[in-house]
Amino acid sequence: MEAKVTAATALPWSPAPDASDVVKGIHAMLHPRNIVLVGATDKPGNYAERIWNNLIKYRFAGSLFPINAKRETIWGVTCYKDFASLPERPDHVLVLVPARFAVQVIRDAAAAGARSATIVTSGFSELQDEESQKLASELQQAIRETGLAVTGPNCLGNLSAGENLFTNIDDRVVTMDQGAVAIAGQSGAIVMAIRQALEDRGVGVGYMVTTGNEAGLETPDLMRYFAEDPSIRVIVVYLEGVRNTKAFRDACKAARAASKPVIALKLGASEGGRAAAMAHTGALAGSIETFDAVATREGVIRVRGLDELIETTECFVHSTVPKGNRLAAVTLSGGKRGLLIDAFYAAGLDFAPLSPHVSGELAKMLGPGSIVGNPLDAGFAAVVDPSVYMRSIKLMIDDPDIDIVIIDAELPKAPHEQRERNLRIVNEMASWDAKPVIYISAMSIGFTDFTKALRKSLPHIAVMQGLDRAVTAIKSLLDYAKLAKEVPDVVASSKRAARTLLEKTLKAANGAALDEVASKKLLKAYGIPISKEGIAQTPAEAVKIAKQIGFPVVAKVVSAEILHKSDIGGVVLNLNSANEVKQAFNDITARVKKLKGKPRLDGILIAQQVKADLELVVGASLDAEMGPVVLFGTGGVDIELMKDVALAGAPLNAAEARQLIGRTKAGVKMRGYRGKPKLDEASVVKALVGLSNLIADAGDRIASIDVNPFLINARTGVAVDALIVLNNAAARRAAGH
Repeated sequence: MEAKVTAATALPWSPAPDASDVVKGIHAMLHPRNIVLVGATDKPGNYAERIWNNLIKYRFAGSLFPINAKRETIWGVTCYKDFASLPERPDHVLVLVPARFAVQVIRDAAAAGARSATIVTSGFSELQDEESQKLASELQQAIRETGLAVTGPNCLGNLSAGENLFTNIDDRVVTMDQGAVAIAGQSGAIVMAIRQALEDRGVGVGYMVTTGNEAGLETPDLMRYFAEDPSIRVIVVYLEGVRNTKAFRDACKAARAASKPVIALKLGASEGGRAAAMAHTGALAGSIETFDAVATREGVIRVRGLDELIETTECFVHSTVPKGNRLAAVTLSGGKRGLLIDAFYAAGLDFAPLSPHVSGELAKMLGPGSIVGNPLDAGFAAVVDPSVYMRSIKLMIDDPDIDIVIIDAELPKAPHEQRERNLRIVNEMASWDAKPVIYISAMSIGFTDFTKALRKSLPHIAVMQGLDRAVTAIKSLLDYAKLAKEVPDVVASSKRAARTLLEKTLKAANGAALDEVASKKLLKAYGIPISKEGIAQTPAEAVKIAKQIGFPVVAKVVSAEILHKSDIGGVVLNLNSANEVKQAFNDITARVKKLKGKPRLDGILIAQQVKADLELVVGASLDAEMGPVVLFGTGGVDIELMKDVALAGAPLNAAEARQLIGRTKAGVKMRGYRGKPKLDEASVVKALVGLSNLIADAGDRIASIDVNPFLINARTGVAVDALIVLNNAAARRAAGH
């Protein structure tokens, strides 16, 4: 990412001839030759009049044409009856007519030669009645057939600063600053609030697009356009849902390749997944966790609220990407020094030891009352002599062994000659060096008109509000710096025989889930190690299988209708003799016969009892929004209590599987915790890759795969239980849909 603020591009940018039709369409929408308002009316306070006033106020350079068949003039200008009566071909069309007329307006606009449209009108899919849903379907069909680039319906318009274009209802003052930030999102109110907050901070917004119901263009389409426009360096999105996971991932990849961070605020409510929640894996893989699993790999920075979004955007706009994670800080207070240490330590970040050169120079300048360390408490000497303070900061900025310099200070709210001079000196220092220089105020101080103007004059330093949010933003900057610029696609590495068995098994299945025997057969085909076992129909057969395996063994109920065996006493451990095996067979059979609903009993599984040093859970789930993900973590009976799990998008490769393992406490234990031996990580990697291939190969036909526990010791690891829940009508009925 280009670090420093640069002048606007001398010549207007246009997409390359081989750019996608979507990118070309968005460019036409944000850089139109003219704008036509269909449904123009001067009723006081209505949307049409507000948008017209904004286009006039900000001096949109192109032509403006109102259309209303019942008026000859409006707002002091000629009003046209229809597209045919316009003096030139329409380009961008604002649809402000009632919903029942909007579909025809889109078709007429396209026929007249328009290239793009924004449908401000509401009354489509956001309503639940049959007529509104029908209109939404007809609108989508019209957009597909005409090929227009369309935002909305139910949106609040757009901003394109370079064109002085503001097709928005907001009547607050907007600064048409061709800034480095682009914003897109489904909620007009939230997107507008983000733009306003950034403007208050002196951060220019080049584009703001509200996408509404997204009947045409979706947020990932805008992300793709912003990734290509050279005037944009930071992309901010608000997501209520992701409809097209591939388009989203492709847009993220494009932004990553262009070194443009994507900062996302994502709602966490999932549209589905209740069938998947029949298994532990589905219950643990919530929507926001699965979003992170997929989006993080593509370089998306997910923030947890609007304040965090603003701070993170500020950090990325005014900071270079650091070369490493060696932090240094300068403060004038021992108490502030302690707060900095605590806050960064809580985020898993530490301050680097100062080099002997820097420590020596600081010691010469600073006397009693100072703490020469990192963070530096410059103390009394720097308060008395501001030049000492400036030299301390310069030493940090100039030190090649420091990657980020943090300064504990606030912007003055009113004119203050010395503090302003110091800020300008540091801003100039930062312009010479390719490393982030970040001011942090311990608390949010707010912004005045003075601070806003001052802030805009300091383009080379980031100014953060509130220590906790600042630390989170800096951590995001460091995490982003570690990412590969290009993220290759991972494709399934399964064998043809495994895929053939998958198709055969799914075709034959008619219940909500596969039983344990069928599940394990499928797992084995996908290279996932399983325990020695056999299914018995009689006590004598159970004894025979146990002797072949070798004691001790485990007895488990086999039934696709019993999802959690231990809950009904369907699992008996530590069977060390023939008599114990017979007794367990009879006890489990008797318990099943007493259950309500009379579930079908397919036999009793006699399995090898593996001596485990650690119980794990490995699994996979199909998220309604983000598609297939893989899960790893601490397993056993306390899985939902511990919630020591991590997720990754599927399919994944061995390297990504090891990274997934390393994100959990279970992974720490596996690698030898407190002198204990290392456990067989290779078997877990093999299981995770196999599961990821299986869920990916299944498409949308498997809701979740639950392998709990996966037992591991120093020599081996095996799946001793498995549940594959299908994504079919039976599973949805069982889940309560």
